[in-house]
Amino acid sequence: MSKLIELNHISKSFDGETVLDDISLYIRDNEFITLLGPSGCGKTTTLRMIGGFTQPDQGDVIFMGERINDVPPHKRNVNTVFQKYALFPHLNVYENVAFPLREKKVPKKEIDEKVREMLSLVMLSNFAERRVTSLSGGQQQRVAIARALISHPKVLLLDEPLGALDLKLRKDMQRELMNIQKSTGITFIFVTHDQEEALSMSDTIVVMNEGKIQQIGTPIDIYNEPKNAFVADFIGESNILDGVMLEDYKVRFAGHTFQCLDTGFGKNEAVDVVVRPEDVDIVPVDRSMLCGTVTSVTFMGVHYEIIVDIQGFKWMIQTTDFVGEGEYIGISLDPDAIHIMKKSKYSGMFGDYSCFSDEVEELTIEEEEGPAPGGDAEE
Repeated sequence: MSKLIELNHISKSFDGETVLDDISLYIRDNEFITLLGPSGCGKTTTLRMIGGFTQPDQGDVIFMGERINDVPPHKRNVNTVFQKYALFPHLNVYENVAFPLREKKVPKKEIDEKVREMLSLVMLSNFAERRVTSLSGGQQQRVAIARALISHPKVLLLDEPLGALDLKLRKDMQRELMNIQKSTGITFIFVTHDQEEALSMSDTIVVMNEGKIQQIGTPIDIYNEPKNAFVADFIGESNILDGVMLEDYKVRFAGHTFQCLDTGFGKNEAVDVVVRPEDVDIVPVDRSMLCGTVTSVTFMGVHYEIIVDIQGFKWMIQTTDFVGEGEYIGISLDPDAIHIMKKSKYSGMFGDYSCFSDEVEELTIEEEEGPAPGGDAEE
């Protein structure tokens, strides 16, 4: 696939706060690419820059080989579907979809053919005469997508369009969006903070945080080979420990030396070690590499989520084998379960499962330490 869009050294600030910090990225023709990250990471600003709604302070936006920084949105071969679909409540489904073509004075017969084609694509052929206010959220989204696609843009931008839908409908629409992208061949640029959504839908994922791109890759690469502790923690669950790379294929962490598959690190280099919860095996204590006490067990339907205290570090294990709270268990790690990462600014910020969120962890620390000097215990 050829390069369709290039962002070259893009920076953007609002009110003195840097939102995008020298990011560079290319997007290929006929690609489903997802910008993924927490709120405030810069993903929506990136999307708006491609659409022409926001101008970069520095850098260039290149579309099909031409610089388009100053090209207004309506002159770009790009359409956008926002989380709020902005449908016209006084118009029926047919007229909402037809609106862009009527604005362009397209002949009536051609409008009718294209509207019927788009309604068929989004499975709303029988809803043409319905008012959009009578439709469900998922149906309204389909109308918005049909309206955005009827002009056959080269690129469709989707800014968290599934956020307002319930879980099952979101899964249905994820599938539909993938099918629509493949059938039309239009490049989709999708923004979300939902990791599962990104992993299940995308050809390519761009992980962002603090205005910078942390990693670009396929869903499999992003999950199996995270570049730093932020990516490892944000994409799925991860046990992240301090380690030392003794030599190629050999790492020491948690007081033991393990075989791994990683090379290219300096001798005795300090590293971050990632072990995914599903890659940890529970074994008898006399055959274990590490041992610890189970502090909690949560039934998740398909598996159990077990927290184990091993030398003060709270490991997460996902397994179909039940063990009880308070049991003393052993764990085993195969070499391919251990992934080594370079130290980064995020080292030490993520890791064990004493808490599941930074906010709760901060509250817990404050509770243990008591009120700050001069402060009150209660407001």
